Amino acid sequence: MKISIIGLGWLGLPLARSLAQQGHHILGSTTSPEKHRQLMAEGIDNVLFRLDPHPSGEGFNRLFEADLVVVNIPPKRRSMPDTFHPEQLKYLKTLIQQAGIGKVIYTSSTSVYPNTNGEVTESTKLCPNSTAHSAVYEAEKVLWAERHYELTVIRFGGLLGMDRIPGHYFSGKEQVAGNIPVNYIHQEDAVRLIAHVIDKELWEETYNGVCPLHPEKRSVYEKNAQEMGFEPPKSYRNKDLPDYKVVSSQKIRETGFVFRVEDPLEFYYNTK
Repeated sequence: MKISIIGLGWLGLPLARSLAQQGHHILGSTTSPEKHRQLMAEGIDNVLFRLDPHPSGEGFNRLFEADLVVVNIPPKRRSMPDTFHPEQLKYLKTLIQQAGIGKVIYTSSTSVYPNTNGEVTESTKLCPNSTAHSAVYEAEKVLWAERHYELTVIRFGGLLGMDRIPGHYFSGKEQVAGNIPVNYIHQEDAVRLIAHVIDKELWEETYNGVCPLHPEKRSVYEKNAQEMGFEPPKSYRNKDLPDYKVVSSQKIRETGFVFRVEDPLEFYYNTK
């Protein structure tokens, strides 16, 4: 297939390499001229493309000469209002529709689910008042609305592994929330899950991409610190508020997908 990946970032770039190895023709996008040149030198075809929220770049119309578009644009939650990301998707959707592209994958986030103090699944009802991430919730709605393409939404948990070490972010911190379950997925499995959806043609669905096992945050942070030699959190909250969720991955596993790293306590990292 001709596959365009909008966003050759931490997840998009290894996805591009993996799909290319499987024989797909890959074109990606980046917002950085320096990264564009670097990737071209590595033999990874890419174009400059931005959504601010209107589209701009150089030669980006090539992105829409594809059978499938993978939308991998993280919301700029800290620097932009919640309306920005859905606006990006509106412009992108127009380009996709005009080009007549048949299939779209949107990499969403489990942050759309509210903290229920229990398990959430793909069938958990969401609304503007209950979602914990309105930008992603509204972006999903934009893509699901009147359309001419087949869509699958993958709601990923915390994307970790490789150079993203969860315990490192809390090293030396005080009053860290430690007694609540994690909803993580390793980079390798996130890449494999997207490839699985493409290979098995799992269209018109929403899937959670989260490890089947959910150890407590404290266990993960302490193991990271012990194995990699940095300081663990200085202290944990005496009693965490009962404010959590456990995201189920049963639906994607029922399609035959098998996680290679089921337990966040067993994640491997590249610390070089």
